[in-house]
Parts: sequence; C-alpha cells; structure tokens
Amino acid sequence: MIQAYWPEFLSLALIHFMAVVAPGPDFVVTVRQSLKFGRLHGVITALGIGTGLSVHVLYTLLGVSALMHTSETLLLVAKLLGACYLVYLGVQLCRSKPAKGQMAVNGENASETEQQSLRRAFGIGFLTNATNPKATLFFLAVMTNVVGVDTPLAVQAFYGIWMCSVNAVWFMLVSLVFSAPKARNWFHHQMHIIERTLGVVLLAFAARLAFV
Repeated sequence: MIQAYWPEFLSLALIHFMAVVAPGPDFVVTVRQSLKFGRLHGVITALGIGTGLSVHVLYTLLGVSALMHTSETLLLVAKLLGACYLVYLGVQLCRSKPAKGQMAVNGENASETEQQSLRRAFGIGFLTNATNPKATLFFLAVMTNVVGVDTPLAVQAFYGIWMCSVNAVWFMLVSLVFSAPKARNWFHHQMHIIERTLGVVLLAFAARLAFV
C-alpha cells in the first residue's frame, strides 16, 4: 500500500529533513547537552527530541492540527507555551558560571554529569521539541498541504514514525560531533561563555515566536 504514496512520502521527507537540519532550539539544546554533559547525555537528549516530535504527530493524526489551523487562539496558546519554555531554558543558560577544575581524562566531567540524570536529559529533549511552535507550524503547513486528505491513517502514522526517527538520528549525529573529547576539552573553560551565548540565542528564538 505504501508504494502508491511514494511521491507524497518523498516530498514530505525532503521538506522535513530541510526543516530538521536548519538550526533551531533543538540544535542549541543538543549542542549544550553534548558539550557540558558528554556523549551519552547528548544521545539521550536526541532521543527525547525524536520522541517529542511524536506529540505533533499524534495531534495531527487525531485531527487537532486541523482545529488549530482554524483557531488563531489555539495557535497563539501553542506559540506562547513554546516561547515560555524557551525563555526558561535561555535564562538558565544565561546564569551559567565558569567551570571549576579540570575535565576528566575520559572526556566526562563527573561533577557536572552527576547533576543531571539521564531521565532529565531525555525530558529536556522531549519538552524542547514537544513545545516547539516551529514543529507545530511545520505540521500545520506541511501535513495539511503535502499529505492528501485521502491518505490512509496507517500511511500517515508511517510518515510520523519516519520523521521521529530522522529527528532522533540527526541530533544523535550532532551530539557525537560536539561530545568528542577534543571538542569538549577545547570548550571546557569557555563553557560559561558558550552557554550564555546559547541562552541569548534561545531567548531570541522565544521573542521571535512570541511576537512574530
């Protein structure tokens, strides 16, 4: 059955991939997690991001996206919730302080890693994507224009699973690059500057979402 929808799937997959690789809040959070807490936390955060996309897939399959598309109030609420979460993350990063001591030989900063559980790393990734209005707008615009109204629910579910997987894999690759020991050691003593910069970037994303 899926063979009949290959043109639609390829169009959706290409548009989605271009949206994923474009730097946004997910990228900023993955870079920060990987640099500060290491590869495992970066990968778990990426898994959270991929899983967070399932929220957008689910409400699209349930038809909520169509309702949001016709209700400016619901769309505004979604945008404000996403902006508030980005403000929270941005403020936390802007409060970053200079690192103390040296990074461990294996590239992991034990004292930092102990301050964040893998569950929290997953949760940060999940909430960053689940509350990301960029993803909401993507599904409102693309899923309602690229995907036909006669496309079976099972095929749409396959599209959703594909996009969740692509999100997770892409940000895993990002985490592998930025969690490399040489990269982390180089950034270690400048981490507070990097975090503050990333915090300002997140605040800028939040402002753009709230006022544009």
